[in-house]
Amino acid sequence: MFGIGPLELVVIAIVAVLVFGPDRLPEFARTAGRLLRQVRQMVNNAQNDLRNELGPEFADLELQDLNPKNFVRKHLLEGSDDLDDEKPTSTPDFMDSTPDRLPAGQKAPFDPEST
Repeated sequence: MFGIGPLELVVIAIVAVLVFGPDRLPEFARTAGRLLRQVRQMVNNAQNDLRNELGPEFADLELQDLNPKNFVRKHLLEGSDDLDDEKPTSTPDFMDSTPDRLPAGQKAPFDPEST
């Protein structure tokens, strides 16, 4: 959750007790819980409004799909879960030919009009 480990949670709890005090900490936790619940409800309402305004063809819209990384993965690479395991079966045509090497001591061709 948020990339926070158990040690960080303990440090946050200790700092919260020191800053707010043990008497006000439960009240602050309740307020933070209400705030988080309201933010989640606002996000869900915004998603539902967006789906309703876009129409039935976008009923299955997920906001995570709008992330460019997820968009490419879903639309261009569907059916391919992991690209690291796949090895190319053949080399592309432009890689088949090896470049011609110049004999030792010969200068590369130079075109003064091209530069």
